[in-house]
Amino acid sequence: MTPGELPVAVSELRAALGPTGVLAPGDPAAGFVRDERGLLPARPAAVLRPRSTAEVAAAITICARHRVPVVPFAGGTGLVGGAIPLGEESQLVLSVRGLDRIRNVDPADFALTAESGCVLADVQRAAEDVGLLFPLRLASEGSARLGGAIGTNAGGSNVLRYGMLRDLVLGLEAVLPDGRIWHGLRSLRKDNSGYDLKQLLIGSEGTLGVVTAATVRLVPRPRHQAVALLALPQSTVLTALFALARECFEDRLTALELIGRTGMDLLITQLPDMKDPFARPHPWYLLVEATTTRDGAGLAAQLESFLAEAIRLELAADAVPALDRPQARALWGLREALPEAEKRAGGAVKHDVSVPLGAIAAFIADVERELAAAFPGVRVNAFGHVGDGNVHVNVLTGFERAHTVSALVFRVVAGYGGSISAEHGIGVLKRDSLTVTREPLELELLRTVKTALDPLGIMNPGKLLAVSASSAE
Repeated sequence: MTPGELPVAVSELRAALGPTGVLAPGDPAAGFVRDERGLLPARPAAVLRPRSTAEVAAAITICARHRVPVVPFAGGTGLVGGAIPLGEESQLVLSVRGLDRIRNVDPADFALTAESGCVLADVQRAAEDVGLLFPLRLASEGSARLGGAIGTNAGGSNVLRYGMLRDLVLGLEAVLPDGRIWHGLRSLRKDNSGYDLKQLLIGSEGTLGVVTAATVRLVPRPRHQAVALLALPQSTVLTALFALARECFEDRLTALELIGRTGMDLLITQLPDMKDPFARPHPWYLLVEATTTRDGAGLAAQLESFLAEAIRLELAADAVPALDRPQARALWGLREALPEAEKRAGGAVKHDVSVPLGAIAAFIADVERELAAAFPGVRVNAFGHVGDGNVHVNVLTGFERAHTVSALVFRVVAGYGGSISAEHGIGVLKRDSLTVTREPLELELLRTVKTALDPLGIMNPGKLLAVSASSAE
């Protein structure tokens, strides 16, 4: 992009999108473009607000012609800076919030088609209206949007049973970096006809195009729920406890969520309404959930059997089962309030990592030990969706230590053959750490894909991979 091309592109974009379709960076209506954690400045050259796939295509065509960098933006709930424009008013933000229609719900096909600007909670409600469930479950589902969730391959607390978003997306519609529209909205469960193109876009963080709509998989809505909180004597029981839970609940097991002593202390001290459900403190807690569409009595019996066996085998020191839905919501409230408790305590350097299931306890012990040695007195809040290997290692310290703290955590993750991002993506904050767990050949192949689909380097440059628009010229 030459210096004079950006103003020309913006002028053409105003003509294509209309007077309300392009916001100046200082316009109050553009204030939604910000970093959720306040770590990165957001200074776009302009904010584009297309209202249809055709308008997205028109906008990207103009940007490609002038080689203007474009940053796709959805709900803005990301934690790694993946949707934040870089530089000083040199990149355009393209918001998909105007693409907010539920296009079709097909109960017979267990499928729903929605545009990328739809709030996840609205997608869930549309599924519930026909007696089905869209099983993506996130703390931010009231503000996160479908396009952003697809861009980061979101996970959440139901991954154990239903998988990541990769497992829930059946088809996509997307505008490619040259402005062409790929019409890939299919609801087929089996299609063995070559490369699965949608999987390139899922988790690509807007670096390969703009997802404008998706067809997602729905499942029967559970009508019965079994929830309990277990007090663990130590973290080393986790592997055996996981195996027991799978054996007792079979395919009904939905979630296994870990809370540590640090997390429980944060909840109690920072949120007055929160209380430890047990009479005495314990080092670790495990929240267990199983659901079923029928046979609630059988599910309750499975929970009772699981808790009794866990205590008999000394895998749990105590347990609190939820006797009704309000009690179940209260137990889940402990897990879901952890981020807010952290924030009130002054924030943390966050790490969303994953390791093999059998290594979770050893990994937590190692990373806590190494952090304590390197930063005496630091507190570590380790928690998360451990049933699928995802641990949030959040270190309660100032952001000025972020680089050295994260380097230590990622080094331990690499030693266990893990990933530095289980579900939040790479963005810009983790970009330079990707080499810790990805081999050179893997990075070369990722760059090959990027170059093939976005030869001009205009789609979200500087995110995920260190590829910028200028480097492609």
